[in-house]
Amino acid sequence: MSTDAPDVSDLLSDLTDDATPAGRLHEGTLFTLLGYQLAQAAVTTTAVFESRVGEPHGLRPVEYTILMLVGGNTQVSPTRLARALAVTLPNIKMWLDRMEARGLVRRERSERDRRIQHVTLTETGAALAAQATALLHEGEREVLEGFSPGERLLLVELLHRIARAR
Repeated sequence: MSTDAPDVSDLLSDLTDDATPAGRLHEGTLFTLLGYQLAQAAVTTTAVFESRVGEPHGLRPVEYTILMLVGGNTQVSPTRLARALAVTLPNIKMWLDRMEARGLVRRERSERDRRIQHVTLTETGAALAAQATALLHEGEREVLEGFSPGERLLLVELLHRIARAR
């Protein structure tokens, strides 16, 4: 191996100012770590969620995700939700209890197997999910303003591929 080969961080420094977004600290090799960059990006997307949906509507990210998964699928059971979100069944049941108390979801016994519950959205839950989604799309468009439509799609696709690796 040649010692004249450029270091990866040298190549990457040509692409970026290599400083943390807010603190202006040199990132060094952190710049090359996916987990670090995802965490930094999550700071931005979490702020969008909190300002657009969280505070104004009293909705947590996990609750929004549950609303969207339930609204987009039929015969969703708490077990399937737990698996999809990589959390325990007791945690899902706790979230569903809270959301049911707010009138966002309802649980009904399966007609074929009374041991199984199916979660569905109420009208209130469906309306909140639609409104929250519109607000999040608007906020994310602002965050990704410098990205082309193709870059946005590529970013989402690449992140989805990483998520599927679990």
